[in-house]
Amino acid sequence: MNSDLNQTSPGEARAYVVGLDAGGTRTRALLAPIRGGDPEGEGVAGPGNALTVPGAQLTEHLADALAQAVPEGLRGRVVAVAGGFAGASRTAPDEPGRVKAHAALTVAMSRLGIGATSVEIHSDIEAAFASAPGNPADGLALVAGTGAVAARITARACTTTAGGDGWLLGDDGGGFWIGREAVRAALRMADGRGGGTALAASVGRALGVPEDVLPGESPGAREAGPWTRARREAYRMHLLPAVMERPPVRLAEFAPLVAEAARHKDAVAEGILDTAADHLTGYVRALDPRPGERVVATGGLLGPDGPLTAPLTTRLRPLGLPLDWVADGSWGAVALARLAI
Repeated sequence: MNSDLNQTSPGEARAYVVGLDAGGTRTRALLAPIRGGDPEGEGVAGPGNALTVPGAQLTEHLADALAQAVPEGLRGRVVAVAGGFAGASRTAPDEPGRVKAHAALTVAMSRLGIGATSVEIHSDIEAAFASAPGNPADGLALVAGTGAVAARITARACTTTAGGDGWLLGDDGGGFWIGREAVRAALRMADGRGGGTALAASVGRALGVPEDVLPGESPGAREAGPWTRARREAYRMHLLPAVMERPPVRLAEFAPLVAEAARHKDAVAEGILDTAADHLTGYVRALDPRPGERVVATGGLLGPDGPLTAPLTTRLRPLGLPLDWVADGSWGAVALARLAI
């Protein structure tokens, strides 16, 4: 780190860095002193996936988060910005997600008068890994939020990935996958192909299906209740259009319904979460882990109260892999910004 920038003389204006965590759900920005210490500003805005969010919208979200995090009077003191972006990679200088993220971030900074000399784009998983205690440089990272991906990090760069192919082609075990499985289970129950599950009622209610065609909440109510063939068809008639008119990725919003049903011992919901944990374990195994390697995990599904934390920990224990959780990649992005100076 440049010693001139890292040392502040009495009366000298303090320099700052900004770390960005731009994921599929939201963008978070942190302003922090260049020498270390707690953040002095924070901003949160809309999604920041470099591949799926249109360029103009991505710029707006970045500008919004930065404007909240960096007071106008401090914008001229920001010397480095690092962003961890979903959909971006450092595999090549012209990697599409990286190029798009850099362009959007440059425009957003220029709009706000932030003239940092160092602007670096990282993948969201690199930033998340760097957020672990000690800002590690090597190990395994696992993200389980809207999507799901695992990666091997070497010298703070992602060198191998497993999963992370997006909601259309992959991300099995992530929030989108879990939410889609919830809707599929509800539809299977309605047409007679699947077993009874409380997900039919909770998913239907979340999508505005009329109460008079919903099934009962408990197995006993379903068995005794008059969920006739006509009501089942009415349920499907309301449910399918309600799903189809929404952006597909919003199916991830139903993942909490699966977690809630599983807490009440709904067998179908428990099966969905078990399969999701199997998928996440498969991503880690694909990276040829060595016993004792740390696995830095992030994403709402793997937090302290995440529904996949316990089953994944159980599956990783025989492999000798400890699981460390971080809230997001914003602190790691701050660390990467500091290292770039």
